[in-house]
Amino acid sequence: MRLINNVNRIASLRQRFFVGRVSIASVLCVRILLAVAVFSTSHAIAADESIEGLEETAFKQAAALADPCVVRIETVGGLEQVENVLLGNGPTSGVVVSADGFIISSSFNFISKPASILVSLPDGRRFAAKLVASDRLRLLTLLKIDVDGLTPARPFPRDQIKVGQWALALGRTLDNSTPSLSVGIVSAVNRVWGKAIQTDAKTSPVNYGGALIDIEGRVLGVIAPMSPTGAGDMAGVEWYDGGIGFAIPLDDVYDSLDRLKQGTDLLPGLMGITFAGGQSLNVPVIVDYVRYNSPAHQAGLKTNDRIVSADGEKIGKVAHLKQVLGRKYAGDIVKLVVTRSESSLPINVSLVGKLLAYEIPYLGLLPVRNTVSETADVAKADSAAADAISPTSGAAGTSGVVIRHLFAQSPAMKSGLQRGDRITKFNGVNVKDVPSLIDLVGRNRVGDQGTVTYLRDGQESSADVVLGSLPEEIVDDLPTELVVPVTPKEGAEPVKTGRFTATLEGHDHDYWAYVPETYVDWHAFGLIVWIHPGGDTMEASVYKQWKTVCDRRNLILVAPKADKPAGWQPGEAEFIKHLVSHLREKYTIDPARIVVHSHGTGAGMACLFSNKNRDLVRGVVISGAPFSGQAVDNEPEHRVQFLFVCNDNDKSLPKVKLSVQGLRKLKYPVSFRTLKGGGAKYPEDSAIEEIGRWVDSLDRI
Repeated sequence: MRLINNVNRIASLRQRFFVGRVSIASVLCVRILLAVAVFSTSHAIAADESIEGLEETAFKQAAALADPCVVRIETVGGLEQVENVLLGNGPTSGVVVSADGFIISSSFNFISKPASILVSLPDGRRFAAKLVASDRLRLLTLLKIDVDGLTPARPFPRDQIKVGQWALALGRTLDNSTPSLSVGIVSAVNRVWGKAIQTDAKTSPVNYGGALIDIEGRVLGVIAPMSPTGAGDMAGVEWYDGGIGFAIPLDDVYDSLDRLKQGTDLLPGLMGITFAGGQSLNVPVIVDYVRYNSPAHQAGLKTNDRIVSADGEKIGKVAHLKQVLGRKYAGDIVKLVVTRSESSLPINVSLVGKLLAYEIPYLGLLPVRNTVSETADVAKADSAAADAISPTSGAAGTSGVVIRHLFAQSPAMKSGLQRGDRITKFNGVNVKDVPSLIDLVGRNRVGDQGTVTYLRDGQESSADVVLGSLPEEIVDDLPTELVVPVTPKEGAEPVKTGRFTATLEGHDHDYWAYVPETYVDWHAFGLIVWIHPGGDTMEASVYKQWKTVCDRRNLILVAPKADKPAGWQPGEAEFIKHLVSHLREKYTIDPARIVVHSHGTGAGMACLFSNKNRDLVRGVVISGAPFSGQAVDNEPEHRVQFLFVCNDNDKSLPKVKLSVQGLRKLKYPVSFRTLKGGGAKYPEDSAIEEIGRWVDSLDRI
């Protein structure tokens, strides 16, 4: 203890400097102060003992103190790949939390759904383990082995963890005689919405589930990959060994341990609301949408309520509320105070683990898409086979939404609405533009009755509609939208059209794209992001098959290229996101028709990207492969639709059918086409034309 006390005195000096990332100048300052500290305690330290030697000895002693509670975990059998990532089969780590054989570990270690789990103790004994339950909020899993007399981890008090203190990451993998050791500091606390400690000690799959300890061998937390924005067991894995690691405070593990021992998974607590600021976290907490039959709905929360307090904490921004809710389980109660019409109301919300699935209601029309003011009636356009939309016939400059196309047997058609009608109100609320109509309709449920107010030949009328479900069929008679070219404005920067290849600025990745020669910036074009399968970009064939479809349907095709020919890595999802952002800056892209499309082994990245960017992607088209990864709940603010295409003799067909069934249970709109023959090959031209029609109808309301 004498040695540790001296190191702690040195560490207290370091802590003044180690906040966030450490600069070289800070390190030099610390070295000078450390030299002074060592000199002042030289009567207790041999003169020839260096600071590094002192630290090394203390680290080893701390690891030795924590050694009995760190175990090795091996899995046998299970999946080889999850979310486009090949899973290793090497040992991982766990932490003893009860003398009678309970062990906590990272859920990441079991995403392969292994057939059996083996635990090796520090003394060499080996036991088969039973998976008891998982904490899906903190991404931890509880195991049980049949043994007594284990040494549980000693927790470091959560409220005493300080930024800058020593943090040692322990794991027990290849060498069972001693734990592996990585040294760092606590770089932040209360990260990932209040759930995690952040450290710069190296964390990776070998010590996921292991212990993050202090200089006295007390356990700060259990190491686990996490992400403040991602979801699922793979979230945060891409950061390993990158200076950003996370651990769940051991105090929190012990607080929920008794519930986990009962054998029931612990789920994140859900309230069922969205906020007026959309995805922004730095805005006041004003309720926008309250999900039907959700805890918030049952508790009486309403649109435009402002949440000002949660569990006694003052709430100013959405981020503050997420920090409180981020630590809550299903079954917990959050005590809110809201302001409504200048009154202050206390509201208690009992959180749940699953919300009633949301289903997108369907009116049955396509809106006019051009982005300039209208001076001509769209109903005077060409023919029933094609909408000739000119720069002077749009709807955006005047409030309301002009109907471009009505779907057969839709609620809108049955109500008597016609092509060319301008919708000005829905249920008595003014319709400003297409997004506002989508929002107003989306706040209802399938089967609800609504009233549409519209203008026809200058006369205002209304029609009652009963909202339906989005149809699964792909229409055969969807007319194309003809874009009339215009002379570019003088001084306007020209944009690339046709087929071209480029390198995205700030990235080492290349991409190719095709932009129809008919592109004009006053008209919103759809965007198809082609995610190629591993080993083959399919550039020539995809361009050949899609060029005509893009020309007819006003679609831009962009194809990012994986860094390695063998296939995509999870981290490359960021490159794809930046590429889409780049295209949206250069071209006028319809946010309702941004589609991710892939075939075969590229489906893993397509699904990963769409899951991570639900606020961006509105359509997912997968050919010859099932959905990959964990499907998240359908939500009203994310209008995502799916299309699966598979040949009838493709070996993946049974799994594709299961994906379709699973997504439909979550109430996603899913279209499914089985093609004849072809095996695992990419669809032929007729199917591509059909996919094009599906993409062209994504902005249906």
